[in-house]
Amino acid sequence: MTYATDRLQEEIAYVAYHFHWSLEEILDLEHHDRRRYTEAIASLVTRAGAEG
Repeated sequence: MTYATDRLQEEIAYVAYHFHWSLEEILDLEHHDRRRYTEAIASLVTRAGAEG
C-alpha cells in the first residue's frame, strides 16, 4: 500500500513549518512516527489558540 503523495507532502510541510526540521530528517521518520508528530503539533497549536 502506498501513502498518498498529497498527504505526505502536507505532513512534511506541517512538521517542517513547526519544528524547522529538514526534508531529510522528516522523511527518515517511520510513517507512524511522522503521524504522531503531526498529531502532537496539532494538539499544541489548538491548545495555544485556546489559551490565546
